Amino acid sequence: MKKKVVAAMLAACMAVSLTACGSKENSDKDTTKTEAVADKSEDKEESKDSDSKKEETRIVSVKDISDYVTIGEYKGFTLDRYTQAVTDDDVNAEISYELQDKGMEVKDGTVEEGDTVTINFTGTVDGEEFDGGSAEDYELVVGEGDMGIDGFEEGLVGMKKGETKELTLTLPEGYSDDDSLSGKEAIFKVTLQKFTRPSELTDEWVTSNTDYKSVDEYKKSVRDNLEKQAATTADNELYATAWSQVLDASEIKKYPEEEVKKAEENYKALYEQSAKDNDIELSDLLEAWGLTEEDFEEECKNYAESKVEQNLIVQGIIDAEGLSLNDKETEDLKNNLLVDYGVESIDELIEAYGEDEVNESLALLRVEKFIVEQSTVNEKTGSAEDPIENEDAYSDAENTDSELMEDDGSDAEQEASEEDMAGEVMEDDTVEE
Repeated sequence: MKKKVVAAMLAACMAVSLTACGSKENSDKDTTKTEAVADKSEDKEESKDSDSKKEETRIVSVKDISDYVTIGEYKGFTLDRYTQAVTDDDVNAEISYELQDKGMEVKDGTVEEGDTVTINFTGTVDGEEFDGGSAEDYELVVGEGDMGIDGFEEGLVGMKKGETKELTLTLPEGYSDDDSLSGKEAIFKVTLQKFTRPSELTDEWVTSNTDYKSVDEYKKSVRDNLEKQAATTADNELYATAWSQVLDASEIKKYPEEEVKKAEENYKALYEQSAKDNDIELSDLLEAWGLTEEDFEEECKNYAESKVEQNLIVQGIIDAEGLSLNDKETEDLKNNLLVDYGVESIDELIEAYGEDEVNESLALLRVEKFIVEQSTVNEKTGSAEDPIENEDAYSDAENTDSELMEDDGSDAEQEASEEDMAGEVMEDDTVEE
């Protein structure tokens, strides 16, 4: 359960772009179908004191949302919030990863399983180098099987820093796009640049590498952090589930042309900027991505319509319910984004992703929060695919496991494993969190 950035659903346009490829029908229902809702109450609007209130931020320019979409039901859902339990194995895996990541370079001695090596290697078949068979400064953990060639990592065991060695191995089926290489004998000339060995978990290591003073304190902090991550993931999935129900129940009537045009131009600009950053022409970039000009135009259109649908339904709920992007709840959401992305101010996010994208993401978060608040939420442990039915039995097993690990002192010796949490990145689920 190694921590990765938990997606906070910024950059709506980037997330929609991930699902915009393909047919319009798929775009409509399977991914980002995001249409809007009910009429804004004119009487409610007129009763507000405009002089005492900040001008409202809107994410669409049209006023009468109901001209464009029919909103589905968005109140009174019954939802399950699944939280993955943090086990001792999760804690030990996280600690093992850190011990490995902050390992000490071994200057004398030989490579052992579990060491992280940096190698140069050249692979040949019948005396000729082949694609994908050579690399420099390649890093891997011996014994984790990342190379995918039987005997390669085992052949590194016992090597010394600076040593060069030849390994004669058989390439597995599907090793590369060249099917002719499957099953062939290859010779790899490997030079060991350096290697590091995982540190031992001691109070001294904890004091030197963390903000804690003892192994026990450090273990508790790791568990607390993993539990926070699990809670955040549970919230994201809960919001996504609520949002998808609203999308499935809504229907687009027509698209506001100016909004779609703007979204399409912005999306094209993303590709153009990517081509510029790679110092190539847009046509060359499209070719590298396997897109024809016609594919590109269709993708831009699908993306733009999906993005506008989402903004319409979000703005529609905001209007119908008298929500605001200038209230305390939204300010709290902004603060959450700052923490998630490790920036000091919302201006930094705007500079990186644009004001429109930031506002759209905040609006989506605000609406999802509202939908969940209007729902009945059942707390469950596990996942929707693999729920834990008997939580008392699970707790008993966890307690037994903890006692055993304390008795045999094996905490620091668990093999490192890394489990990705939702997402990375910006591309994660802005549309469906």
